[in-house]
Amino acid sequence: MSNEQEPGREALGQARRVVVKIGSSLLTNDGRGLDEMAIGRWVDQIAALHRRGVDVVLVSSGAVAAGMLRLGWQARPSEVHELQAAAAVGQNGLTQSYEQHFARHDILTAQILLTHDDLSNRKRYLNALSALRTLVDMRVVPVINENDTVVTDEIRFGDNDTLGALVANLLEADALLLLTDQEGLFDADPRHDPGAGLIAEGRADDPRLAAVAGGGGALGRGGMSTKIRAAKLAARSGAVTVIASGRQPDVLTRLLDGETLGTLLRPVHAPLAARKRWLAGQLQVRGTLTLDAGAIKVLRERGSSLLAVGVREVQGTFRRGDMVACVDEQGALVAKGLINYGAAEARKLKGQPSHQIEALLGYVEARSLIHRDNLVVMRLPD
Repeated sequence: MSNEQEPGREALGQARRVVVKIGSSLLTNDGRGLDEMAIGRWVDQIAALHRRGVDVVLVSSGAVAAGMLRLGWQARPSEVHELQAAAAVGQNGLTQSYEQHFARHDILTAQILLTHDDLSNRKRYLNALSALRTLVDMRVVPVINENDTVVTDEIRFGDNDTLGALVANLLEADALLLLTDQEGLFDADPRHDPGAGLIAEGRADDPRLAAVAGGGGALGRGGMSTKIRAAKLAARSGAVTVIASGRQPDVLTRLLDGETLGTLLRPVHAPLAARKRWLAGQLQVRGTLTLDAGAIKVLRERGSSLLAVGVREVQGTFRRGDMVACVDEQGALVAKGLINYGAAEARKLKGQPSHQIEALLGYVEARSLIHRDNLVVMRLPD
C-alpha cells in the first residue's frame, strides 16, 4: 500500500500555481457578445490571487463565439475554414479585453495560441514550457487559447478543457479550475431532474463519473464529459481539478480559500510523485549520458538540474526534448529526463562548464542539459 495521500480541498489553499479555464458560454453571456463586466470580475479575482503570490495561467475560450457575433452568424459553423475565420475575427477583441482589464491592476498579459502539435512534439513542448515558465517567473499572466485560426481536424485539441489539462501537465500546476455555466457535476441532469444532487468531491479516475456527464452546449465544443477527461489528464501530473460555476461571486478566491464550491476531482497521487512516474515510465529512451560521481551525488542529494560539466560520455542519436537515460560509469541507471540539446550539441558540451555553452555552440538554449523539472532520479535499491 502507498503512503501517499490523495490531495483534496486543502491542496487548493496551498496551491502556488493554478490554471484557470473559462468557457465560451460564460465569456459571451450565452452568445450575446463578450461580457465585459463578467470578464472584469474574473480578472479582479485573478489579480487578487496574483497579489497573494499565486501563479495564474488563464486558458480562455471565446474567440470563435466572439467572432460569430461580429460576423452576424447565429449558429456555430461546422466547416473548419469558417471556424478559422470566426476565430481570427474574434481573437483580437478577446485579447484586447483581457489586456485592458488586467491593466487596471498593472498586470501584463501575453497571448499564447497553441495546437496539439505544439505539445505532442517534444521540441515544441520544451519551447512552450520555456516560454511559459519565463512569463510566469516575470509575473506576466499568459492568456492561452487553441489556435483556431490555423487548426485542422487532425491537430485540434477538441476543446479548451483538454487544453487546460495539458497546460496544467506542462507547468506542473497544483490545480486546474474549470469555470462553466453549471454549479458542478451532478449525479443526474439538473435540467431534467429536479432531484439531481451536486457531486462535491470524487476521484478523477472514477469510471462512474463518465456515466453522469453530459454533452456540450451550442457555443462550445466541451461539456461535462470533456471536463471529466480533462480532470483525468490533469491528474497525470498530480493536479486537483475543480468544476465550478463562473457566475458564483468571487469563485476563484473562494476556492483557494478552501470553500466547498463545485465538484473537486482528486488525482490518485500527489503532484511530485505523479510527475516523476510519468517521466520514469512513459517515454522511450533515445540516448544515454554517462555521468561522473560528482554529478550523480548532486542529482541524488540536492535534486539539481544536470549540468554538462558532469557528463563524461554521450551515446545515441537524439534531438532536443527526447528522453535520455543517465547512467554511472558501470552502466547502472541513475536518472532519466528530457534533454535540452540534441546529440551533436551534447557531445560538444560534455565535461564543459555552463558559461562555455555560448562559446562552444554560438547560442544558449538552456544552462543545463536536463532541467530538474524534467528529470527523475531512480531510487537506490534497498
